[in-house]
This record gives sequence, C-alpha cells and structure tokens, in this order.
Amino acid sequence: MRLNDFRVLTFDCYGTLIDWETGLTAALRPLLERADADAGDALERFAQLENAQEAATPGMRYPELLAEVHRQLADQLGASMAEEAHARFGASVADWPAFPDSAEALQYLKNHYQLVILSNVDRDSFAASNARLGVAFDAVYTAEEIGSYKPDLANFRFMLDRLAERGVRKDDILHTAQSLFHDHVPAKQIGLASAWIDRRHDREGSGATAPVEGAKYDFRFTSLAEMVRAHQAELATSQP
Repeated sequence: MRLNDFRVLTFDCYGTLIDWETGLTAALRPLLERADADAGDALERFAQLENAQEAATPGMRYPELLAEVHRQLADQLGASMAEEAHARFGASVADWPAFPDSAEALQYLKNHYQLVILSNVDRDSFAASNARLGVAFDAVYTAEEIGSYKPDLANFRFMLDRLAERGVRKDDILHTAQSLFHDHVPAKQIGLASAWIDRRHDREGSGATAPVEGAKYDFRFTSLAEMVRAHQAELATSQP
C-alpha cells in the first residue's frame, strides 16, 4: 500500500491539525490554578468526561458540551468556578493553535489530494480553526450536522455517503488522524485505510484522548510534515 494509491485524505482536525492539548491546557489554566491541579491529570480526566458526555448527549453543540465537561471537571477537582468560566472554556476552540507543520503540509497535500474534514465540533468552531490552517477543504462534516460524535460509526457512514455522492469510493480514501480511539478504531471497523499522525510519540500516556490497545492502521507518521516527506519520496521513486 502506498500513499499514492489514494485520491482523498479525510482528516480529523483537533489533535491532528490543531494542537488541541496545548489549547485545552491554556483554556484550563484558571481551573488548574484554582484547584492546584496537575495539567496531565486534568487532561486524562477531561478525556473520560468528554467521551461520556458525547455519548450521553450526541446532539449537544460542542461549545455547550465543552462547558458542561468543564463544569464536571471543576466538581471533580473540588474547585468552585463561575458560570462565565465554564462558558469561556466552551468558546476556547477558536484560540487553540495549529501545529507548526499543519498549514504548509496541507498546502502541499492539496496539490495531490482532495482534503476533507470529519470533526467532533460545530461549524462555527471549525471555521475559526480553518482560518489558522490556511487551506480550502473540499468538504467539511461536523458532529453538529451529523448529530453524533466520533467514534460513533454514524459519523463515518455520513461522510462516506456524502463523498459517494461526489463520486468518491471508499478505496479512494485514506483517513488521517491522531486519535486511535476516535478515528482509527472506527475507521477500521467501517473498512477505511488510515494513517496515524502520532503527535504524542515523544510523550507517555494518551493525554486528552482515551487510551486504546491494539488499534490497527496502515501508515504511521510522527507529524504531518513526515507524511509529506513520505509522499515526496514515493513520487521520486516513481519518476523515470
């Protein structure tokens, strides 16, 4: 299997293109200081609470869901926070930074693939992030319009159905993501090839994403820039 076997890259955004752990940690700072809590522990707690809330309220918009998770996290950490603090955390997605390699890598990949987003956010939040990424995606599918959150297979079926209407076959697609839990496990369940962007390769634990054992994927890169270099190497070897 080669990267050049595909013509569409479907991307998770947060954790893959946008540095959501840096963004989350910055947005959590007032709570961490109030609770005198460790950021690593708070991110692991966040992962558990977020997953549970997404499963319990699949139709809740992401800013409201984040605010509720922040409220629950504050309760767990024994810190009293004003409602404004919860709402501010819920609106923080627009402030989360892109990974340093994301914009340049996407500009390169845009020359070789259709680029599609499948994200667990709402349209407004993604629009703010998209401005940081500097590329026009060919399609954007969010939890807001689908009515559920990954790893629900409904999100992947929705994307595949919409792309089929555009003439894209499943075999044309390489799903590209950081989260084994949200993306690679369901991608394999539904029969998609996938590329793991292992952004946490130099850190222990799974951070703000639920841990997974034995997840399968077809490619592994430690950054999007490394994926670009692999693609360039393929092109070089295929030239006469």
